[in-house]
Amino acid sequence: MKKRVSITTYGWIISICSTILLLAGFVSAIKQQNATWVVCLIGAAIVLLFLSVLFYMPLSISVDSESLNINRSLRIKSIPLSEIKSVELFNPTLNRAIKICGSSGWFGWYGWFKDREHGKYFAYYGDNSNCFLVTLHDGKKYAVGCNDAPMMVDEIKKLIS
Repeated sequence: MKKRVSITTYGWIISICSTILLLAGFVSAIKQQNATWVVCLIGAAIVLLFLSVLFYMPLSISVDSESLNINRSLRIKSIPLSEIKSVELFNPTLNRAIKICGSSGWFGWYGWFKDREHGKYFAYYGDNSNCFLVTLHDGKKYAVGCNDAPMMVDEIKKLIS
């Protein structure tokens, strides 16, 4: 089973506005005379930010008989089903998640977050109303989101039981 990750309208607005501001700052720095260090600094920041998007932004979530896969542009994060202790529907907004390090809307939500009820977890989602929490036997947690999250949770539960 494979489900697409959809980013909310808020996420797209944040992504587009931030990208425009970054590029406007870059163009403005280019127009300045004797500001090559500023151009290099802004250019490097833009490259690093877009590499983080390519490396972490989830595009789809899939599950097969062996693993839960978080499909990203440059890499697939695979979690073996044998390592999954539990999976449950989850809404980060209701649990008042705090970002430790990562993105809060810029091309999705990804990175380290924390809330009082679940502790620290790594997030990969585009819409906080379509998420589920995966807890591994070693205590690691992942907040994952995709279209039709309840169906994905049911499928994972069926496969791990």
